[in-house]
This record gives sequence, structure tokens and C-alpha cells, in this order.
Amino acid sequence: MLRYSVALLVVVLTTAPAFALEPFPSSFHTEEIKTNGTSLHVRIAGEGPAVVFLHGFGDTGDMWAPAAAVLVKNYTVVVPDLRGMGLSAHPNTGYTKKNQAVDIAGVMDALKIQKAYLVTHDIGNMVGYALAAQYPTRITKWVVIDAPLPGIANWDEVKQSPLLWHFNFRGPDEERLVAGRERIYLDRFYDELSADPKKIGEATRQHYAALYARPHAMHDAFEQFGAFNQDAVDNKAMLAKGGKLTMPVLALGGDKSFGAAEADTLRAVAISVTPGIIPNSGHWIMDENPKATINLIVNFLSK
Repeated sequence: MLRYSVALLVVVLTTAPAFALEPFPSSFHTEEIKTNGTSLHVRIAGEGPAVVFLHGFGDTGDMWAPAAAVLVKNYTVVVPDLRGMGLSAHPNTGYTKKNQAVDIAGVMDALKIQKAYLVTHDIGNMVGYALAAQYPTRITKWVVIDAPLPGIANWDEVKQSPLLWHFNFRGPDEERLVAGRERIYLDRFYDELSADPKKIGEATRQHYAALYARPHAMHDAFEQFGAFNQDAVDNKAMLAKGGKLTMPVLALGGDKSFGAAEADTLRAVAISVTPGIIPNSGHWIMDENPKATINLIVNFLSK
């Protein structure tokens, strides 16, 4: 019996992700929601107007726990893991952001949410734009944080930055290089794209390294980047067809990352853009300055 218990403990410790620094409040429950040919892991709680949070690479929906703890007091908070990331399913295809926007619309349908506020970061921004462009009547406000949009504004210049070499880092050999070294690979992003690497703590790094070490997780993360060329084509087409977004947009950049350039990018696709800067922060806003980020989100949504 003791041998069985020890063996079971080893299995749990080696297959379950570590706990994040700040868990979601106990009022949240999770659902595996079938949508658009896949299944997304979704955290849900609260009452009132809906707020949908979308994460990016190097994170999962877990990044939003501090914001969710504040907003759940006044809103219905919905936090999915994107297709192929976190605890969501890992389909072989479908990683264009236009298609992933359909995933999120399906989650809203399943939860009977007709309209929602949208808060996004990194690759979540790209899915967010495709969601707002395809379903403009369903997104009432959008908070977009610290990342470019493929094909939009100065995208061709941005993607040439030496810091963004990972946009083209993918393939079978690249996956073999990263396999078993997920923590090392992710540390590069936390260390180089932050204002202060110490703000991304050990528990957070371990948590995401465990999640990105799950079967197919890094492959599917690379697929997110591999879709960028098609995303650029899709974004230009959606902008040409539908024109600029009309819902209010808050464009936030970390002062040591995209900064004011985030608002410049969003002005190319939206009419009403309010700029904002997250002080003392690089790209990892919820780790580096969660208080300022949450305050800006709450103030914008409550107007």
C-alpha cells in the first residue's frame, strides 16, 4: 500500500502543473466547453456584464487571476485557455487568429453571453482583434495590452526586431531542442522582455514550464506564431471589408515595452482609442505591475 501511495504521488507531481502564485478565487469553477471543433478550458464566476480575458504566449488564462479576483465582484468573468494552450485541447489545425476568434464566440454562445467586454494580452490581442472584427456587435469595449497585430500599422518593421526572433522559431528540430528544456526556453522571454526579471517569480516560472511541457503544448504554441503570415492577410481583409472598429478601445503598453506605440497600432484598426501606459513594466504586465494594470482596466470598463 505504501509503495502504491508513493507511486501515485510521483505520478501526480510529475503530471500536474504547479500552482500559480495567485490562484483564482474559490468562487470560480471550470468547464471544458466544446466549440468550433475543439474544446477550451474555461474559468467562470460572477454576475453582471461579462468580461472575457484572453492570454498570450508564455502564459495561460492563469495570468488573469489577480484581475479576475477584482472584477468578479461586479462582472461575470470568463477566462479561457486558447486553442492548444494551457489545459485546452490540442487540435492539429486551426491556429489562425480568425479561426480562434470563432472558438471564443462559441464559448460565449455556450455560456449564453451575447455581449461582452474584452481584455487581451499578447497573442490574445490578435485573437481579440479577429473577434471584434468578425462580431463587432458582441464586443462592447476592448482593452488591448502590449503586442502588435499581424499585418497592421508597422507590423513589417516590428517583426524585424532582434527581440522577436521567436516568430520564426518552429519546426521538428526546434521542438527537439526545446523538449525537456521548456523552462530554459520560457526563461528567455521572462528575462529579456521584462523590465525587471525578478518580478516573474520562481513559482510562476515553474507553473508555466509545467504547462508548456505537456504533450503537444510547445508544438501548438509554435503553431500560433506559424499562423502569423495568414493572420496578416486575414487582418488586412477584415479591415478592408468592415472598416475600423467602433467600440471604445483602451490600448495599454508597458513603459519598457510597446509603450505609446500600442495605441498607434490600434488607431489603425479602431476609431475610438484611449492610450495608456503601464509604469515600471515590460511585456509581462500582470507580473510586473498588476495593480496599475487592474486599475486601468477597471476604470475603463466602469465608465
